[in-house]
Amino acid sequence: MDKSAPSTRTVSSTQTASLAKPLPSVQSVSNIQRDFISNHQKRKRMVIYIRVLILIVFFALWEFSARAGILDAFIFSSPTRILSCMLQMTSDGSLFYHTGITIAETIISFLLVTGIGLLVAILLWTKQSLSEILEPYLVVLNSLPKTALAPVLIVWLGNNIKTIIVAAVSVAVFGTILTIYTGFQSVDPEKIKLIYTFQGTRKDVLLKVILPSTVPLIISTMKVNIGLSLVGVIIGEFLAANAGLGYLIIYGSQVFKLDWVLMSILILCVLAGILYLITGRLEKRYGKLK
Repeated sequence: MDKSAPSTRTVSSTQTASLAKPLPSVQSVSNIQRDFISNHQKRKRMVIYIRVLILIVFFALWEFSARAGILDAFIFSSPTRILSCMLQMTSDGSLFYHTGITIAETIISFLLVTGIGLLVAILLWTKQSLSEILEPYLVVLNSLPKTALAPVLIVWLGNNIKTIIVAAVSVAVFGTILTIYTGFQSVDPEKIKLIYTFQGTRKDVLLKVILPSTVPLIISTMKVNIGLSLVGVIIGEFLAANAGLGYLIIYGSQVFKLDWVLMSILILCVLAGILYLITGRLEKRYGKLK
């Protein structure tokens, strides 16, 4: 009995030592994670700084070239002239009016594209024979240059906001239908079989498998559609508008007020970035909820 006691103590001490060994490694792993997070944050800040620096250098070179006579300020304008034009139009409220018209038309077009695209894709998935009939027509309409439809739309619908909305919807809706329908078709068939195994209906398959599985694809399509809707609205405003940023661009080019043209283009760039960030935040929020 006495001889066995030391061995027991030896085993227990060995076990204690083995349990104590992982502690430094855990601490080292946490340090590695901390260093990785710190380096990742530094890299993100560096990317932001470089982006801002490129923008500052671009505007500085533009302003310098216009003042030095390298670029014709009448044709290429300059940042200070654009800023002066923006302040003038802001003071009389016309800038907010034209920008608000374009934003409203873009949002309406975007909602219509998303809604119509999703509903038609569901209809095609529900009716397989209908999808086989319509798929070639959707491909052709998606490939058709939408600017070719604009003059026809003016004749059919008149010179009003309806023409602009329809032109914007036509730019993105056919691609949206094809993309979402293809996503429906690529859902794991084993999940669908599982629903049918438990006596589920086609409606259950749609609501519990198809739509939840394709939400990331739908959100990704929305990110693309918000830009396409803005492009479609500008195309429509070029041809059938008396207000909006597209109207300012086409009117400014006709009367050689190129400050208006470049100011409107810069505002469109900012709007496109803001709308893309909003849909990107929606995608991230869905990822967190998931």
